[in-house]
Amino acid sequence: MKLTSGSIVIINLLALQYLPVLCLSQDFDFFYFVLQWPGSYCDTKQRCCYPKTGKPSADFGIHGLWPNYNDGGYPSNCDPDSRFDKSEISSLIGSLEKEWPTLSCPSNDGVKFWTHEWLKHGTCSESELDQREYFEAALQLKQKANLLQALTSAGIKPNDEFYELEEIEDAIRQAVGFTPGIECNVDSSRNSQLYQVYLCVDTSGSDFIKCPLLPRAKCGSRIQFPKF
Repeated sequence: MKLTSGSIVIINLLALQYLPVLCLSQDFDFFYFVLQWPGSYCDTKQRCCYPKTGKPSADFGIHGLWPNYNDGGYPSNCDPDSRFDKSEISSLIGSLEKEWPTLSCPSNDGVKFWTHEWLKHGTCSESELDQREYFEAALQLKQKANLLQALTSAGIKPNDEFYELEEIEDAIRQAVGFTPGIECNVDSSRNSQLYQVYLCVDTSGSDFIKCPLLPRAKCGSRIQFPKF
């Protein structure tokens, strides 16, 4: 079949129409795997609501698995046609409720949180992970990191005491093999608290790697590890 010049133009325009989404979903350099301490979240927000399943355990919860660029930028909302399909992760719901809980108000079942994370961040990793694989990867990374165990084994416990920031970084480095990024919040008493931990992960979502770039820390040299 011979194509006319008009047909070729139309085909090229159609190809260009879908190119941006394809490029965005494939173009990232690493993941930030972000874990959050619930006691600090509640202090930061000065109000938090336990999910409908009840108070989460006193452990780090998953905040997200975020595709990033080496220059510090990141893609987001890469597939406008994607929808969060709860049926895709039905067998993971129990684990997500435990390991990826929501503390937002009003109290809810977590689906809104997981939907947001998939649409904003997960869709930008679709060249590597489908929806189920994305959430499975995050759950497996949390078990692999085992942050609370790493910290308590180093004598760093969530007991409202203050610890040297370097001690916290060293304990996590010993556990995962690489230097973490630490984000702090400030509570109503102006105490700097351990809030979020950033670990870098390869594009397959499987292995921790050296961070190409660490988020800028807003922490004091000594930070509080609050109770929850």
